[in-house]
Amino acid sequence: MSAPTAATTASDIQREEDGRRLLAAMRARFEAVTAADGVPLFVSGAGELWATFLAAVPEHLRQWHDCAACRRFVDRHGGLVRVGEDGELVSVLWDPQAVPEPYAAAVKALADAVTRAPIDGVFLSSRPQWGQPRTGDWWHLSLEPAAALVYRASPVRTASQAAAERRVDRDTLLRGLAEFPLELVRHAHALLTTDKLYRSEACISVAAWLLALHERLAATANQRARDNLVWQAVAGAPAGFVRVRSTMIGTLLEDLAAGLSFDAVKSRFDAKMHPLAYQRPTAPPSAGNIARAEEIVAKLGAAGSLERRFARLGDIVPLWLPAPEKPAREERGVFSHLRERASKPTWHDVPPTVMTWDKFSRTVLPTAEGLEFLVPDRADSYLGLVTAKNPDAPPIVQWDREDARNPVTWYLYVNGSAPARWNLKPGQFHPVTAVTYQPSMWGDAAKFPHHGQKVIFLLKGARDLEYSGGAGFFPSFLKSEYHEIRSTLEAYAKSAVVDGKDDAEACGICLQKGTTWDYTFRVAGKGGVRLVYKLDRWD
Repeated sequence: MSAPTAATTASDIQREEDGRRLLAAMRARFEAVTAADGVPLFVSGAGELWATFLAAVPEHLRQWHDCAACRRFVDRHGGLVRVGEDGELVSVLWDPQAVPEPYAAAVKALADAVTRAPIDGVFLSSRPQWGQPRTGDWWHLSLEPAAALVYRASPVRTASQAAAERRVDRDTLLRGLAEFPLELVRHAHALLTTDKLYRSEACISVAAWLLALHERLAATANQRARDNLVWQAVAGAPAGFVRVRSTMIGTLLEDLAAGLSFDAVKSRFDAKMHPLAYQRPTAPPSAGNIARAEEIVAKLGAAGSLERRFARLGDIVPLWLPAPEKPAREERGVFSHLRERASKPTWHDVPPTVMTWDKFSRTVLPTAEGLEFLVPDRADSYLGLVTAKNPDAPPIVQWDREDARNPVTWYLYVNGSAPARWNLKPGQFHPVTAVTYQPSMWGDAAKFPHHGQKVIFLLKGARDLEYSGGAGFFPSFLKSEYHEIRSTLEAYAKSAVVDGKDDAEACGICLQKGTTWDYTFRVAGKGGVRLVYKLDRWD
């Protein structure tokens, strides 16, 4: 389509105006339908859409639209759809009510074709421009998607490869849904929420996701709508969720389906969820896996990303920091000793107040000027935060992105570790230098529920005195590009050494959601009043 010239007629000018209104309506429709964050797009299997368009457009417009660039756009992008709340398909480009009258029938034909056909796959494109806007004086159907809709391709996974993986994921999910029916999934979810299975918090999010999908499908009578909802679930699922059989929830479901007793189910589940077994390779890496690891790391430029250092306070995203220390008073007077005595904190002889972390974080923490942690005389969940030694190295962990850097990870010891290892004295209160969530919860905590939830109290002077090796991350933390080389990365993580042990500032005690607690804190509030609180659980 071209801009009118001096030699054009009034009908040519009208045709040009209608064409531009068609383009504007298509772009406006796309922006409105894809405005919500995280809207997955799909390709409808509607077939030759350009032929559908030309057959329905008025005859006097067909030659004007006989354009290779517009044809490519319609055939490549004209079938884009999303899944509505009811499971029915919605065209993201075509709205017959919004286009000029000459195009209403053609656009309706396109909308009907793409919404009646089944989904052919997830649409992923790493192109910042869809279609060709201009060639010389001619303009064409095209659009510029929002940045969130542009697939972030990597050297080891293109958009087409990722789309192909989604097709495999859909088939895998359908088999899982058929093998593990709704009532069985309900049973598994109920068991996981009782806190009677070891580290069940790592599986609850997967079980809840699968249960919600099962219930939604059961409430949908239309088979085609159910198929669309499955595609929607695949497109939006966190990594690994759709592969039901290969997850721990799959193991639990199999045991429940086999009719095993609760004791047997618990024993098998607890053994597989042990930190030394869960998502950890059981054999040393093969020569082939090591070679593949070298290839992937080289393509991603990630060699420097594996070098780690102990984190400092400036590396974390804090929920709370202590109030700045007030400068010492210089002036002295006859009654200065009375002022100093009055300014000393007052301890109230009252029993500790027992509450949940949820209530403590809402009602106590916001006004606390200082915190102290009573170190128990037992092995406990002490941890260290580590981060990338080279801050410019490419992201390797799931919650780290080029546009929102967060390379911080954590490590802790199986069955806990003694306070002395972390330079802490049992039975004494140690100052808290910061409160934070585990790094996977910084930003959008809902994106990585399978990593569990922890609140971390960083303690003054805490550091791992006996640390000698280990890279400070688990292979399960890494992006999906590294999944196939987990055994090599596991071996690397065991032997590598994190720098800066003596400069560590981000070590402390972590409180895990889904367990019961017995932790005591002293809280200094405004006016010097101090109270004692005991935290017993998350919520």
